[in-house]
Amino acid sequence: MTIIPNIRRAILKGAAFSLIAGTLASGLVIHTVQAEDRLAELKEQGFARISIANEPPWTQVNADGTVSGAAPEVARAVMKKLGVDEVLATVSEYGAMIPGLQAGRFDMVTAGLFIKPERCAAVIFSQPDLCDGESFAVKKGNPLSITTYEELGAHKSVKVGAPGGGTEERLALEAGVSRDRVIVVPDAQSGIKMLQDGRIDVYALPFLSNSDLLKKADDPNLEIVAPIEGTPIYCAGAAFNKKNVALRDAYDEVLADMKKSGEFAKIVEPFGFNAKLASLQTRENLCEGKQ
Repeated sequence: MTIIPNIRRAILKGAAFSLIAGTLASGLVIHTVQAEDRLAELKEQGFARISIANEPPWTQVNADGTVSGAAPEVARAVMKKLGVDEVLATVSEYGAMIPGLQAGRFDMVTAGLFIKPERCAAVIFSQPDLCDGESFAVKKGNPLSITTYEELGAHKSVKVGAPGGGTEERLALEAGVSRDRVIVVPDAQSGIKMLQDGRIDVYALPFLSNSDLLKKADDPNLEIVAPIEGTPIYCAGAAFNKKNVALRDAYDEVLADMKKSGEFAKIVEPFGFNAKLASLQTRENLCEGKQ
């Protein structure tokens, strides 16, 4: 097990979280323990490792290196109630999150990772926390008149940007967009820049993510197409290694109490999420592909 001197001093206090560079986190190995012992170990060491993206309002890396966003804030609140006071966050590409979780490089993925059947086969999820629908960011006036994924597939030259390993990349490929026209973007901000520069025609992201990006870009030449007909409303949850069922179950109990008390709504609604949506869907339905 790799030992990092003074790692506790690297943790920032308060409403934000520490950001540990991905290159550093890739060298961290979490000691394998029995599922029922994992929460006790996290309490003893005083922190848990989470994997995040950088896609506001789901997750956000601030200029000073601290991390916020609805998903990490929910995770922090739940873990604190479970007796784990601090969280170390690592930025990962979506395609690397589940393999990293399986390899034990972190304890949870709290990045707005949608609950899907294929993911449920690889990891275990909490009950839903954050829900959203699909959208396209396009040039003003939507010059190519693209409003659905099927229209993306039928068009023979349109280029669509999407996060690597994410739902939007899969939806585009399944709709018939050729691999060479699905452009994997390294981060959310790069996708908007590529749209502005004409390197892509459509940038596919959840509505809240695109809304935040366009608000920050403050570019009158861009607009959002939403909702995208034929796409479901997705819900995300915290993802755990399959060995850690007891930890996931304890997380679920606290999350349910927070939803009932209204504390959950106070955390997620300032980020633009509708807290009620998370209570209208279940992990079981989503794992069976029922949106």
